[in-house]
Amino acid sequence: MSAGLLHRWLEGLRRSRLRRALRDPAYAFLFDPPPPGEWVALDCETTGLDVRSDDILSIGAVRIVGDRILTSERLELLVRPSRGVPGDSVRIHRLRERDLAQGLPIEEAMARLLRFVGSRPLVGYYLEFDVAMIERALRPLLGTGLPNARIEISALYYDHRFQQLAPWQQQAPDIDLRFATLMAELGLPRREAHDALNDAVMAALAFVKLRRLRGLA
Repeated sequence: MSAGLLHRWLEGLRRSRLRRALRDPAYAFLFDPPPPGEWVALDCETTGLDVRSDDILSIGAVRIVGDRILTSERLELLVRPSRGVPGDSVRIHRLRERDLAQGLPIEEAMARLLRFVGSRPLVGYYLEFDVAMIERALRPLLGTGLPNARIEISALYYDHRFQQLAPWQQQAPDIDLRFATLMAELGLPRREAHDALNDAVMAALAFVKLRRLRGLA
């Protein structure tokens, strides 16, 4: 079995397991075939980096159709945390407790996010952390995790840069995967970082540019 066929087979098993665990049939649309050529770029700001105990504070998401980023079709949510916001995290994302006092309960934020995303693949920079935070909040609602395919921007960029290296450089590739470096190397405009919607839009820009560079757009 080729690597591509093995991946599709394993992905099919994963989705079947998640579908069986789905607690609320109202969310069965998550398992529909995704609209062709559509993705959702996603980012979260949180109280910290511990997926077991920290809270989501804001969610930003934007739809991508083909090579267009539909900023008019975006999702921007503030979420009311379950506990106080540490000062160290406020200095990063500038979201104070009083800014979040009128935020959504996490259950409502998750419901809105699911309906915005649908079955589209997710795109993001170090997306694994954001998905882990979202899935922890989702499990009481769904009884399962997200079935959506995930596309990691840093992995796409790594593959792009690796292909540009000389054969002798590929033996020990030194590729800087920091987001600022990635955006600069791709010649893309930077927005103010640590804002969920801004970070989602920048991830979308990088995704579209990398698809063009790889001849996929």
